[in-house]
Amino acid sequence: HQNDPEKIAKLVKINTYHVTLFSRFLEKLRTIPDGDGSLLDNAMIMYGCGMSNGNGHVPMNVPVLLVGGGGSKLRGGRHLRYTEDKTLEALHLTVMDKLGVRVDRISDSSERLSGI
Repeated sequence: HQNDPEKIAKLVKINTYHVTLFSRFLEKLRTIPDGDGSLLDNAMIMYGCGMSNGNGHVPMNVPVLLVGGGGSKLRGGRHLRYTEDKTLEALHLTVMDKLGVRVDRISDSSERLSGI
């Protein structure tokens, strides 16, 4: 967007549209019965991007949503904020652990995030 206000306004519209679609998707999952809960209760879905500032290609402080109950492996309703030295790879490794998929490292990261 090169910090151009018109381009930023267009980006906001696009992002708002995408989040609206994502919200509808989550609502559909919430209404589909699955076991003792809903499909959303038993799903683990990550939504976001790999950069906090696409204009500067900044890969730190990335906004990510992790939604669903993960079959009781996730506790929702929280906003977690980590220090800037935490990586998206650490989140991916943590999620894979929750899914029962053991991977030692992604890229140069072997760290996991606490509190998820």
